[in-house]
Amino acid sequence: MAAAARRRLAGRIRAGLVVSSHDAPVPDGFELIAGGHPLPTAASEAAGRRALEIAAASTDDILLALISGGASALMAVPADGVTLDDKRAATQQLLRAGADIHALNTLRKHVSAIKGGWLGARARGGCVALAISDVVGDDVSVIASGPTVPDASTFRDAQDVVRRFGGADAFPSAIVARLERGAAGGIEETPKPGDARLSNATTDVIGSRRDAMIGAAAEARSRGYHVVQIDDPVVGDARTIAPAYLRGAIARANAIARPVCVVSSGETTVKVVGRGRGGRNQEFALAAALSLADGDAGGASRGVILASVGTDGVDGPTDAAGALADATTIERGRSAGLDARAHLSDNNAYAFFGAIGDLIHTGPTGTNVGDLQVILLA
Repeated sequence: MAAAARRRLAGRIRAGLVVSSHDAPVPDGFELIAGGHPLPTAASEAAGRRALEIAAASTDDILLALISGGASALMAVPADGVTLDDKRAATQQLLRAGADIHALNTLRKHVSAIKGGWLGARARGGCVALAISDVVGDDVSVIASGPTVPDASTFRDAQDVVRRFGGADAFPSAIVARLERGAAGGIEETPKPGDARLSNATTDVIGSRRDAMIGAAAEARSRGYHVVQIDDPVVGDARTIAPAYLRGAIARANAIARPVCVVSSGETTVKVVGRGRGGRNQEFALAAALSLADGDAGGASRGVILASVGTDGVDGPTDAAGALADATTIERGRSAGLDARAHLSDNNAYAFFGAIGDLIHTGPTGTNVGDLQVILLA
């Protein structure tokens, strides 16, 4: 995105900052800071503070913000009274408790000095933000926790998130205290719709999960598949939703001549109750594999193969993008001495798929539009 901006705007860019999850070449005149994801790091805080400095210096210039998925963790500036460790602990608690991105970012906005419109409010010369969405529904106030967008959520909403996902005792005391002060009116709220500080700020979505689906469908057609594209987002708890999703997808494909490719997208969640490793796509694939092995997926399960992947190439705290599953997955795991249900219960899908060679590794792709599911029926 930075390279495209440099090409299109040529010498009109005075300074630039690229914040990424990994080192990467950047255009001349741009700084690079590699922050942390899914948990913020000290580099994430340095990136956020540098972004605020650039915004504040744009008195006579327009701040151009090019946003992709993961920016909530990659750019982190703790609010007064909150530390980076506090934010990390709160994020980790919400992730382990299975919070969706809307709940996660509601809390993030109210313990941050950059999210929830604060970056855009610093840009006195105006702000134009272009976002690639990793959020189901493409709500610009949720993408990257809406650093350039007015925030309609409140401290009370953030308190509700705390209550729903573990209660006050599960979160750092500094965060609980800040939310209490904010709810009582003792701390300024995030900039709300109509705030004059954001009157010259615009944010538009320029890419989303639908673009990934269109690309996958076009590739499938070029390879001779008949395509079924499911527009409804795949959301919910990964291990719970996978069997129902699989049955529905196969039912829709049964009316189509073979071979068929079913394409869908979305973003599931995982409630971490075990000690294993994995991500939502690997957990989704393992639950689907159990459904195929049990024969309750509908249709001829022997002719079905499923892949679920993160479009950023990173699924949870692993080096895999996702995993493959078919009717032989569970039996091959059993032959390797693995109990699929035990691995699923332990949130240990990574070890299961790694042992049978069915992890999908793409490496970081450089962008994020959520997750993509592809089912092939021979």
